[in-house]
Amino acid sequence: MRRLGLAALALLTACGSGATDTQQIANGQEGGPPPPPPYQMRAELPPGDRLTAGKSGADLFSNRCGSCHLAGGMGTNLLTVQRMKAGEPPETGLLTNRTDLTADYIKAVVRDGKMAMPRISRVEATDAELDAIAKYLAKADQ
Repeated sequence: MRRLGLAALALLTACGSGATDTQQIANGQEGGPPPPPPYQMRAELPPGDRLTAGKSGADLFSNRCGSCHLAGGMGTNLLTVQRMKAGEPPETGLLTNRTDLTADYIKAVVRDGKMAMPRISRVEATDAELDAIAKYLAKADQ
């Protein structure tokens, strides 16, 4: 019985020290991975008629595209890996940091889909909304 108690104590002691090491690694210490980015909430959908122009491209991007393309989203994670393999810095995984996107390219990818990204219908994002989003992201056109 005494041996069982000592074995249990040794096991608990070993588990406790491992938890500290794991926590240090998770916090980016001792060469571990960086901590995940803070969670971002999508913006509220701007009020008014969805078929008319004039809405904020930033708010529409956050609301319509943010679940995948804000920090920590699946689209951002996949694009970051893809961009790093191409020799680009990891920051270019965020679409808002890209300087090589044109409005026509953005619209084509949104409407037709590309790789893991599904096509987005005109019900999900109207043409007026997509125009505002594309203008917001298309830094290559400026």
